[in-house]
Amino acid sequence: MPFPKLLFVLLLVSSHLTALATAPAPRPLPITRIDPTFWWVGMKNPQLQLLVHGPGIASSQVQLATYEGVTLDGFQKLESPNYLLVNLTISPTARPGKLKLEFKGAKKATYEYELRQRTTPGDKTKVQGISSADFIYLLMPDRFANGDPSNDVVKGNRAPGLARDSMYARHGGDLRGIEQHFDYLKDLGVTAIWPTPVVDNNMPRTGYHGYALTDYYQVDPHYGTNEDYVRFVQRAHQQGLKVIHDVVLNHIGSYHYLWLDQPAKDWFHQWPQFTRGNYRNGTVNDPHGAAQDRTLFSTTWFDTTMPDLAQENPLVATYLIQNFLWWVEYTGLDGYRVDTYTYSDPGFLMQWGQAILAEYPQLGMFGETWMQETEGVAQQAFWTRNVFPPVGGFKSNLPGAIDFILRQALLESLTKPTGYAEGVAKLYYAVQGDWMYEDASRNVIFLDNHDVDRVFSVLGEDVRKQKMALAWLLTERGIPQLYYGTEVLMKNFSRPDGLLREDFPGGWATDPKNAFTAAGRTPAQQDMHAYVRKLANYRKTHPVLQTGQLTHFIPEDGVYTYFRHDAQGRAVLVMLNCNATAKTVSLQRFAERLQGYTSAQDVLTDAVVPNLQTANVPAYTALVWELR
Repeated sequence: MPFPKLLFVLLLVSSHLTALATAPAPRPLPITRIDPTFWWVGMKNPQLQLLVHGPGIASSQVQLATYEGVTLDGFQKLESPNYLLVNLTISPTARPGKLKLEFKGAKKATYEYELRQRTTPGDKTKVQGISSADFIYLLMPDRFANGDPSNDVVKGNRAPGLARDSMYARHGGDLRGIEQHFDYLKDLGVTAIWPTPVVDNNMPRTGYHGYALTDYYQVDPHYGTNEDYVRFVQRAHQQGLKVIHDVVLNHIGSYHYLWLDQPAKDWFHQWPQFTRGNYRNGTVNDPHGAAQDRTLFSTTWFDTTMPDLAQENPLVATYLIQNFLWWVEYTGLDGYRVDTYTYSDPGFLMQWGQAILAEYPQLGMFGETWMQETEGVAQQAFWTRNVFPPVGGFKSNLPGAIDFILRQALLESLTKPTGYAEGVAKLYYAVQGDWMYEDASRNVIFLDNHDVDRVFSVLGEDVRKQKMALAWLLTERGIPQLYYGTEVLMKNFSRPDGLLREDFPGGWATDPKNAFTAAGRTPAQQDMHAYVRKLANYRKTHPVLQTGQLTHFIPEDGVYTYFRHDAQGRAVLVMLNCNATAKTVSLQRFAERLQGYTSAQDVLTDAVVPNLQTANVPAYTALVWELR
């Protein structure tokens, strides 16, 4: 009869469902991640080292399925049972595809590892480099503009939400917000964007600044995805803007998976208790220095939440080098700014720089070589390509430095009286020290940044002095860098409340004022913005201010005069009056540079200067004349 048959079927199905419900859940694959996440064929260095992570993965044996042009050179266990290193050689004959890696033993898994086709060679829109022809705009993505509110709150993040009333919390800025203001940056005369680090900083506090990274291979989800960042670089290039990627070699954040589950103790500098460094980079090359002082600089932690990497370990060195090759090839970015450059192991720095530039010789690179005024030009030059012999086996191959010495000299020129070696004379001597660099034009010059007091506040909110400083920035040798908001008179100090990192007004839909538009600026902001815009765009179209030779004259009576000139006969005169009173300066003293020129045009006012006999310079003013 039909009814009993149906009942039997129902009982059978019910029994099967019960069995499914009580069956153990399928065991997860033992591999949680592999770094680098993928790689490319055709790299100049054929060696690739994969860091495999997963619970108990070290008990596995590794095999590589046959793949033409790729060989397995072996695998290596580390101190932790949760890591395995896999070494591969990728020959020039290898083609893009997926390698099949088999992990056999107590832990079994098959992993398809992707090899991609390189895109940077021959593509002139990628890895364009950074040079003295550029004008860099430094911004903090979290504090510039919020273009995508959907990523304001990130589920599972240790600091998931926003608090714009706190200077130590996330505010919501992102990559989309920067991109929405490309036109603003281009109109200002900017040619390169330097965001502070965009990689993941999943930290409970102050993760917004980016310098305590928690994943080398992921963009911070508050800013967007990896794919968003690739598109960001592409769209910047389409708009004629370059992108500088801010990198941290020295340390990671204390919530990075490599610290939470350490591959081995010798991947980090371990101390019985937190030991902060002495911040004295001079200990590295001090011929009379104590070994203890050198150790307390190079192997201590930069801060309580920043474990210090043991880069003298060749496995750590390889891991870092591969990551920073990966970001260039993956995105096509144009330059690297290297955070806390001097704190890294000197031998590693040479190895890292050589490896990056061997693969991408056109890549722009400059490092944070934070120097106090008393340390001097020589100490700063030591950390870049210079004329000195090696010291202790170290010879820097870093193309350029962030020129803290020149900045401090410029600020002294505007805040202290002139003496034989004081005031504006300090600026003269700082520039005179350029002989120690291989090429000082590769240095990045600046007035302020995310770590130091805003220049408008340092100068007592004196608009005249800020304009003077900006005129110097955009006419001096080197690569000029502007900190976001300086063009609209943003102010404040780093201590006690970090207000130098306030949001750009207008970057959020609810902001009462929008300084991205002329209508949203006060008259004073508009005046300063117009000043920067005019001089930056003049520099952009006049190569003499980018690559021209610099000739300067010893300051007299608080006035510093220099010329930028080239073989084509183009020349610009710059005169800085660092006095509280106007000065009339005879130009006869500068006859060697004025020969052949009879008149000039004021770059800032467009006024014609009919003869070159004298210059009348108001107090705290810079003259910028194009010689005719």
